[in-house]
Amino acid sequence: MTASDALCGIGADEQLAGYSRHRARFKTSGHEGLIQELAMELGRISSRNLGRDDRVIGDHGKEARFPYLDENVVSYLNSVPVWEKADLSLPRGVGEKLLLRLAAKQLGLGKSAVLPKRAMQFGSRIAKMENSHEKASDKCTRLLTENIAL
Repeated sequence: MTASDALCGIGADEQLAGYSRHRARFKTSGHEGLIQELAMELGRISSRNLGRDDRVIGDHGKEARFPYLDENVVSYLNSVPVWEKADLSLPRGVGEKLLLRLAAKQLGLGKSAVLPKRAMQFGSRIAKMENSHEKASDKCTRLLTENIAL
């Protein structure tokens, strides 16, 4: 790592059942359904997230680093049974990403180890400043050059 590197957490949620949709899939389809969901998410992460995030980070003069997507980490996490990586019968903020939460607790980060996931755009409340009818896939008309009065 250098000063120009940006450490990214992408891959943790996708491999350790960190999204609420994983909890929903577990409720409807049990461990087998959750295993299928996690495999699908890991398989599409490069087309959904990595290119976009790498471009945004690179545009700011940084080099993205993805430790949860390191070949050895992915291989190890794929070898761990899903019920040891996540226990979605436990409450939100405890059962998802269980391995990470246990590691954080051992490192003395007990209070943060039990915080529920909160997306940055919602945690910072920035999403409330946007037009509620916009979708993430929409082009922002406020940024189009033909709309900017010079």
